[in-house]
Formats: sequence, structure tokens, C-alpha cells
Amino acid sequence: MNRSQLVSAIANKAEIPQSKAEKALVIALDSIIDTLTNGETVSLVGFGSFGVRKRAARKVRNPQTGKEMMIKAAIVPYFKAGKNLKDVVDTDGGSPK
Repeated sequence: MNRSQLVSAIANKAEIPQSKAEKALVIALDSIIDTLTNGETVSLVGFGSFGVRKRAARKVRNPQTGKEMMIKAAIVPYFKAGKNLKDVVDTDGGSPK
């Protein structure tokens, strides 16, 4: 599912125009991004949590040349699925469709 398909699904399920569904999605995503930018977490009970972690600088190897290089430290976003989401996705015993 891509962004436009998600907007269509929201519009259909909420029985609202696609323009309002698009606006709601943009606001929700912007709010999550703003919260993560401030170093805070977003917890949606039953769905999951968004947060940020510090990733240390580390040595890596370029697979094409074999040369070692350093990747600088960074703050990276993460998502941890909630129990309800895991259970719903795993309804068929874990085999992908």
C-alpha cells in the first residue's frame, strides 16, 4: 500500500472526502515527526511505539572495494510493534502471504 492508497482507505472507512483524509494523514505524520525531533516517543496502545535511539560511530567495510571506513554517530528513528499488532499480523501462524 502506498500513500495514495492509504488516503483512499482512510477516506472510505471514515466516509470523508479524500482531501480531508489526506490532511488528517499529513497532520498525524507531521505530529509524529515533530515529537521524534524533540527526542520524545509516540506510543499508540495496541499498535506500537515510535522513538529515537543514538547510534554510535562505527567502522564498516565497503563491499565493493573492501576498504574500511567510519560511519559517524547518528540519532535514528525506530518503530516497535505492539502486542495487538503482532497478534493480528500473525493470525496465520507467521507465514508471509
